[in-house]
Amino acid sequence: MKIISPMARGSGAYIIHGILERCLPQYRVISYNPKLTLLPLLLPNTVSLKNADLIHTTPDYAWFFYRKSAPMIITFHNYVLDNWMRPYSSFPQKLHYATDLKIWTKLAVKKAKKITAVSDFTARLVKKELTLSDPIQVIYNGVDTNHFTPNLHRALNHNEVRVFFSGNLTRRKGAHWLPEIAKHLNKKIKIYYTQGLRTRNTLPDMSNLKSIGSVKFKDMRNRYRQMDILLMPTVREGFGLAVAEAMACGLPIVASDCSAIPELVKDGKGGFLCSVGDVKAFAEKINILADSPQLRKEMGDHNRSKVEERFSMGKMIIAYKNLFEALLSSI
Repeated sequence: MKIISPMARGSGAYIIHGILERCLPQYRVISYNPKLTLLPLLLPNTVSLKNADLIHTTPDYAWFFYRKSAPMIITFHNYVLDNWMRPYSSFPQKLHYATDLKIWTKLAVKKAKKITAVSDFTARLVKKELTLSDPIQVIYNGVDTNHFTPNLHRALNHNEVRVFFSGNLTRRKGAHWLPEIAKHLNKKIKIYYTQGLRTRNTLPDMSNLKSIGSVKFKDMRNRYRQMDILLMPTVREGFGLAVAEAMACGLPIVASDCSAIPELVKDGKGGFLCSVGDVKAFAEKINILADSPQLRKEMGDHNRSKVEERFSMGKMIIAYKNLFEALLSSI
C-alpha cells in the first residue's frame, strides 16, 4: 500500500500530514511551494503520483491531483468559503473564495471516495455549505504528548506573566485585536506573538506586545513551555492545533468561543472562552489568570489530561490507518 499526500508547505495541515508520514511507513508527503497555487494547472506536473494506491490531501487543490487509478480521501482542516468569513477576508481572498476555490472544492468533493474533517464543527459546516448527504468522518488532529509536555521545572516569575499568541498575523486569527487587548492588561503581563509561517508583518510597537518572529515547528515546544497562558482570539479554527499543543504543555487557554474551539477548551475548566472580538473580555480573563498561579496550574493540568484522553497523536494515527485500510480493502 502506497499513500501519497500532496501538500502545500507552511500550514497546520502540512504538519499533521507530516506526522502521518513519520508514523505510517506506507505514507509519503510530497510538498510543494504554496505560491504554485497561483497557477494550479502546474500542480499535476509538479507532484509525482506515480504508483500511488491512494491519495490523501486537502480539498482546496485536490481536484488537480485526482487520478482514476487511485481513490482519493480529502480532509477538511478548515472551511473559510462561507459568508461569515467575508468581513475577515481581504478583497482578493473574497474573490478567490467565491469563485475558483469554491469550484475546485466542489469538484474535489465529487471525486473523493471518502471525506473527513478535523472537528465536529468543521464537518457540520462543510455538510451544510456544500449540501452533502453522505457522512463526514471526524478524526481529530493529534498531538505528540511525549514531545509537547508541561515544564515542571520552570520557576514562577513574579515580575512577568507571559501570554503567547501563536499563528499568522491575519484577521482570521484575530491578530488585529492584539494591540487593543494589550492596552487593557495589568502592568506585569506581556504578550509574545509569532509572525507565523506565511506572514512577515508586525504589530504596533508597544511595551507589552513583543514579536518573537517566525518559529519553526520543532521549536514550538520550548516556546509553549516558556509561557504562562495561550491567547487565541481567532475568528475561525477548523481544529485549533496551537490550542491543543499548548494544552498538552499544561497551559490555560483564553480563546474565542467559536468554531471548533469549544470542542477543545471547556470554559471555566481549561481556560476561558470569550465572544469573538470582545477585547475587554479577553483582557479581563487574562488578568484573572495572571493574578492566580494556582488557577493557571489547575486549568493547565485539566488541559493536559484532556489532550491525553481525546487528542493524542496515537488516536489520530490509528483512526487514519483504519480508514486507509478499510477503503483499499473495499475496492
